[in-house]
Amino acid sequence: MEELLDPGLGSVRVWLKRDDNKARKLRYNLGHPRVLTFGGAYSNHLRAVAAAGLRHGFETIGVVRGEERLPLNPSLAYAADRGMTLTYLDRAAYRLKHTPEVEAALRERWGEVLILPEGGSNAAAVRGCAELPAEIEAETRGGYDVVCCPVGTGGTLAGIAAGLPTGRRALGFAVLKGAGFLAGEVARLQREAYGRVWENWSIDLDHHFGGYARTTPELRAFAARHEVEEVYVAKMLHGVVDLARRGGLAPGTRVVAVVTGEPFPPRS
Repeated sequence: MEELLDPGLGSVRVWLKRDDNKARKLRYNLGHPRVLTFGGAYSNHLRAVAAAGLRHGFETIGVVRGEERLPLNPSLAYAADRGMTLTYLDRAAYRLKHTPEVEAALRERWGEVLILPEGGSNAAAVRGCAELPAEIEAETRGGYDVVCCPVGTGGTLAGIAAGLPTGRRALGFAVLKGAGFLAGEVARLQREAYGRVWENWSIDLDHHFGGYARTTPELRAFAARHEVEEVYVAKMLHGVVDLARRGGLAPGTRVVAVVTGEPFPPRS
């Protein structure tokens, strides 16, 4: 793991654990010949499912929020190039995507499918993400206090917290505005996966920079300086630095920050 160097950290030390949480979420969700899932026009999750479908030989269908826009942006083009069939739901219908009525309509159109939620967060995904702390423990020999991760749908944080050894804690950074509901989502996911809820985690709601996929000149400069993507990772790391600067993380705290994805399109 590499260390994050930023003057705002003071004596707080931060190591970056680069880990593809989308692959972890999919690990125990694979096995069905046809998978349907949801995402926005720049969804990392849709790209990950499309790539997994090509690699493992199953059919993928991506239900995209909003109207079709051609030509496809680079993110959706990547998914389509890997064999994903793209279909679209207007925003009103998309908000109801997990209701029985919408799911029934999708199954009537697409036949027998495994429906994965937006972001891939379900009980199987939580179990996949729960394997990460053991790797962190081995790499650091237990020399850390907190594991941080970005939070979009809650599955990664739910799994990390469930897999942590006693005495460690998990801190998630919401990338959405008005994301108070995420605490309930994390608890629900842990219950579905393990039948219980852990108390070793919390969610910071103050570093969303205006909402999902929103940015500012300050965030763009921070992301460029540390060479991380803006939608998830830069918000988390900026939040860690800001908490360290303001005393929200005690001096000497040892943090492992999970870098859940790289900038897209990849730098040449």
